[in-house]
Amino acid sequence: MMKLATARFDGRTAAVRVDGDEAVELPAADVGALLAQPDWRHVAAQGGTRHQLSGLDLAPVVPQPGKIVCVGLNYRNHILEMGRELPEHPTLFAKYAEALIGPNDEIVKPADSDALDWEGELAVVIGTRVRNADAEAAAAAIAGYAVLNDVTVRDYQYRTKQWLQGKTFEDTTPFGPHLVTTDGFELDAEITTEVDGEVVQSSNVKDLVFGPVDLVSYISRIVTLNPGDVIATGTPGGVGHARKPARYLSVGSKLVTRIAGLGELVNTVR
Repeated sequence: MMKLATARFDGRTAAVRVDGDEAVELPAADVGALLAQPDWRHVAAQGGTRHQLSGLDLAPVVPQPGKIVCVGLNYRNHILEMGRELPEHPTLFAKYAEALIGPNDEIVKPADSDALDWEGELAVVIGTRVRNADAEAAAAAIAGYAVLNDVTVRDYQYRTKQWLQGKTFEDTTPFGPHLVTTDGFELDAEITTEVDGEVVQSSNVKDLVFGPVDLVSYISRIVTLNPGDVIATGTPGGVGHARKPARYLSVGSKLVTRIAGLGELVNTVR
C-alpha cells in the first residue's frame, strides 16, 4: 500500500510518497505525471528528498486530470431523499480541472450565488489506459482512491436540465489529501461531511449503487480512460439542497470531508 500526494514547492510541484509523518519527493511533477509512467509503482517506491508532511502545501492530488467524470444520484439514500427512483444506468456529467483545489485550500463562493452546497464523495483515480473494460480490466485500471467534495452551485445547476454549469465553478472542488492505492483501501468505509463542526452527511461507500469497477467499465465503453483521469462516484444523503428549509455554505463556513482510511479535506469558504 502506498499513499501519494502532490506538493507545492516555491513555484513548482512534485509528486511525493507519504511515509508516516514524512513525504519523500519523487521524480514526477505531480501524481498525474507519475501515473503516466508505465512503471509508476516502481518509481513511487524510490527514495528521494524527505520533507516533513505537516509543513507541506498540498495541491489537488492530480492537479490536471485529462478527464473528470462525475456521477450523480449514486447513493441509495441520496436518491431517495431527492425523490427519485434507483437508476438503471449511471448519471454522468463532467467537471474541468480549473474547479479543483487542494485539500486545505479555500473554496471560492461565486459572488452572484447564495446556493453553495456540499457533496462529499469517493474519487477513483485511473492508473492504466483502459477502453471497453470488463470487470477484471476495470479493477486493474484503478490506481487508487482519494476524497473529493463536489461543491455545487445549486441555482446555476438547476437553470437547465443539464447540470454542468453548477458543477464546475473554478476553485470550488477540494480533492486529496492523497491517493491511497487499491491494496490499502476497502470499499466498506465511512464517509462523512461536516459544516462548522456539525455532521451533515454520514454514510458508507458500500451504499453506492454503481461501484468503482462498474463505473470504470461503463465509462470506458464511452471514452478511453487514461492514467490520472478521475471519477467522482457521487454523494450520499444529507446535502443542503434537500433540507427543509434548504441550507447552504456561506463565507467563513468550514467544510470537512472525511473517508475512513483515505484522510480528510478541510476547506473554508471565502
